[in-house]
Amino acid sequence: MVSYSRDMDNTNLTFSPFSVSVAPAEIADLRDRLARTRLPQPSPTEGEGGWDAGTPNSYLREAIAAWREFDWEAAQERINAVPQFTTEIDGQPIHFLHVRSAHEGATPLLLAHTYPGSAVDYLDMIDLLTDPVAHGGRAEDAFDVVIPDAPGYGFSQPLASAGWTTARVAEAYDRLMRGLGYDSYGIHGSDNGAMIARELGLLNPEGFLGLHVLQLFSFPSGDPAEFEKLEPQDYAGLEHMQWFQSVGGYNTMNASRPQTVAVGLSDSPVGLLAYSELFNSFGSGTSLVPLEKILLEVSVNWFANAASGMSRSYLENARAEAPDAVNAAPTGVAVFKDDFQTIRVFAERDNTNIVHWSRFDEGGHFAALERPELVAGDIRTFFAGLR
Repeated sequence: MVSYSRDMDNTNLTFSPFSVSVAPAEIADLRDRLARTRLPQPSPTEGEGGWDAGTPNSYLREAIAAWREFDWEAAQERINAVPQFTTEIDGQPIHFLHVRSAHEGATPLLLAHTYPGSAVDYLDMIDLLTDPVAHGGRAEDAFDVVIPDAPGYGFSQPLASAGWTTARVAEAYDRLMRGLGYDSYGIHGSDNGAMIARELGLLNPEGFLGLHVLQLFSFPSGDPAEFEKLEPQDYAGLEHMQWFQSVGGYNTMNASRPQTVAVGLSDSPVGLLAYSELFNSFGSGTSLVPLEKILLEVSVNWFANAASGMSRSYLENARAEAPDAVNAAPTGVAVFKDDFQTIRVFAERDNTNIVHWSRFDEGGHFAALERPELVAGDIRTFFAGLR
């Protein structure tokens, strides 16, 4: 592959080929650190409640043993089988995967990843989206996919400046798509990626097709009339919100002291693994993410030394003065059984053009890792409905 460039609004973007290349010494260092892990004293309730106080030693022992045997070389080869590039936008290095469909007229689609994920969230979805015919679908439902690592995540390192809010990332992603030559495109996102997707909806640049998300983070305004419209399943969604607040302490830590948190996460691979307990749905027993995929995600974050940038994204959003705004772009929502339960009454208050809504009876917060075929199918259905 060769470097290439595109002009967009008098801004020149240069794209350079990229391959993940972790030196054998770094791999050996990881395995040595894992072998010398000192686990904390166990929680006095570990035998009773398991995850009630956080990631338990019992899980970590199993995961450490598997990580010591994890074939990073094979994982790296799999990642490098996908075309990758780097560019610089607003002074920030951006790493991204870019796969063009063989089908003519494929719809350009940006895939925005989770926290604590990266572009590898979507490895299992690439072929499903770019070659639907091979999976029983139609050629007209094919996509070109662009999968960036958000600034400070994955291999979009180092974080070059402060101020990378989700709104700023959305603007950078629009520049990326324009720089790649796409005059029109859509976006799918989950978690952090869902918030970036909604910001693109607010931006609604020319040619923007719409956003498909797994969550719309809309909450009660305090108006009693909103509660009068709730359905029985919505109360379960409120209970899920309350549960998440009780276990999601990382939100407060990342939004207030991300650099302090990053010290431990950057020096201890097991610390990084334990802090990534969201992949396990905090031990609720609902996560369907296999351990091997968790280890891939955490390995990428370890080798990229991404902990600081990932954590800081929460601080930037917490400090941002973001006015309330209504998204009017075409919006599709897929709600998975064990994920954040988007409540339609609240969502429609904040997003006035929801044209697609689906529910799935299996899968959770990381549905792209758990049930990629369901996510890809719903994305196809949403964008087909916009034609």
